Amino acid sequence: MRALVTGATGFTGTALCERLVRDGWDVSAFVRPSSRKQRLEELGVRCIENDIASEDSVRRTFPDTDVVFHIAAAYRAEHADHDEFVHVNVDATRHMLEEAQRRDVSRFVHCSTVGVQGEIEDPPAAEDYRFKPGDHYQESKLAGEQVALEFAGKGFAVSVVRPVGIYGPGDTRFLKLFKPVAKGYFIMIGAGKSLYHMTFIDDLVEGFMLAATREEAIGEVFTIAGAEYTTLNELVGRIASALGVKRRRFHIPLQPVLWASVVCDKLCRSLGVSPPLYPRRVEFFMLDRAFSIDKARRLLGYEPKVSLDEGLRRTAEWYRSQNLL
Repeated sequence: MRALVTGATGFTGTALCERLVRDGWDVSAFVRPSSRKQRLEELGVRCIENDIASEDSVRRTFPDTDVVFHIAAAYRAEHADHDEFVHVNVDATRHMLEEAQRRDVSRFVHCSTVGVQGEIEDPPAAEDYRFKPGDHYQESKLAGEQVALEFAGKGFAVSVVRPVGIYGPGDTRFLKLFKPVAKGYFIMIGAGKSLYHMTFIDDLVEGFMLAATREEAIGEVFTIAGAEYTTLNELVGRIASALGVKRRRFHIPLQPVLWASVVCDKLCRSLGVSPPLYPRRVEFFMLDRAFSIDKARRLLGYEPKVSLDEGLRRTAEWYRSQNLL
């Protein structure tokens, strides 16, 4: 089988390429000229320089392939250019789908995000829970998902995967949570009772593989997540256990920090600089993010293999091996 992966130099894309190569797939990847390609080249992945936001570039460089895994995205950066989100998360998705359909690609797996559903007011949320994107990134990801489903509605073999809180060795996004816990200075903003859900990278990759190979996946949307979700208090405690450190409990009231984040955000916006504190960062401590994976279990046979505690332990070990803690 031949696969084309976009976003292959990112954390998720690289892990997917490693799995595909290990399973014997012939793998190509669309990469930006500035991307670090060493790991992909070591794997034997054919790296094709490409601008997926350009319809002409996609058409000229699109290789013969059986399955497309569209992972690439313009990710959230506070005050990032709205047009950039649209170009990458919406326009590029359409370019990839159009060319894949034109070339009779057998399957197209589109990576979305549970962020399209925003805050979960009555958790856990299933795939048909209402949409409530909270920023330009989530709005553009919702629009990109709808483009993918538009093609599915016309008979193209498309599946949509919505990952939840991706973590594991190789990821640094959750380092900002592990590091203060390891150093003993993590401060919980608010009561820590909001819910959070995580997905170990190996389980997410398995979800992508199932979406690409199971007939039941065609035309469907799947939330891929770990087997359990926890309160933030419990998550921090389990990170401390994974690190082998004693958790120190520091809490500060949420409301003053939220007010400060609004002021900081507006001030930095007026100055044209990236704010160190902004409302969406504080919302991590406020909003419930918990999801059901019943549909993926039922239709795909998906079952998370890495428990939360095991995943946190492996991640902590990797951070330490990289001298990040």
